[in-house]
Amino acid sequence: MRLPSLFGMVHLLPLPGSPGYGGDQKIVIERAVEDGLTLARAGFPALMVENLGDAPFFKEHVPAITVAGITAAALAVGEATGLPLGINVLRNDVMSALSIAAVSGAGFVRVNVLTGSMYTDQGLVEGRAAEVARARAALCPEVKVLADVFVKHATPPPGTDLAATARDTIERGRADALIVSGEATGTGVDLSHLEAVRAAAPDAPLLVGSGVTADNFSIVAATADGAIVGSSLKRGGLTSPVDYEMAVGIAEAARKSGWL
Repeated sequence: MRLPSLFGMVHLLPLPGSPGYGGDQKIVIERAVEDGLTLARAGFPALMVENLGDAPFFKEHVPAITVAGITAAALAVGEATGLPLGINVLRNDVMSALSIAAVSGAGFVRVNVLTGSMYTDQGLVEGRAAEVARARAALCPEVKVLADVFVKHATPPPGTDLAATARDTIERGRADALIVSGEATGTGVDLSHLEAVRAAAPDAPLLVGSGVTADNFSIVAATADGAIVGSSLKRGGLTSPVDYEMAVGIAEAARKSGWL
């Protein structure tokens, strides 16, 4: 499957088993489908389903109930919209993401730490490239792995080099695309980091993973090949529904940049 240039985030409300769960999975599914349909109507070519509402996150292995909840949401969103889907199981449960993709028909998974390691609020998160490559080959070889380089909400170990990490993620980690984000959700990307990753892996598809708005779209589009957009689609915070007008603004900016 060809890599879309623009993913709209479907941030799931807290799932069963998480501290903020509201007690009705139907509401979680309804919101996910509503957001997916809003993004589809606005002109987004692809969606990324993520369990953002489940904070605090498990480091590497989420409970079975979380896998079940994300799978149900992904199936519902995919059926309602017909758009290509990506799956991100926070914090770094790539095995579950691949399993969900294999069952739901999603074409992409996002991996926060594929190679190397990062210090996070979950502790030290280490790369799982060997497991990912083998599980993908066995379960869903057509699924593409989109891997973060110096993922947000994290700090690299002292002495870790951004360019070397980018090269390792592609060449040794076997990622299909790289993602560069700002320091946190909604924070704009450091353009020098974006340019350094582009220079280190010039042939790799490069996505911006946070802080993309209609106003700065042309700036990031000059270096990147695509974007994953979430917080700038909402009014009133990450738990709010996707705003149609804001989504249209992003889609129009993508068209002006030649991405759509």
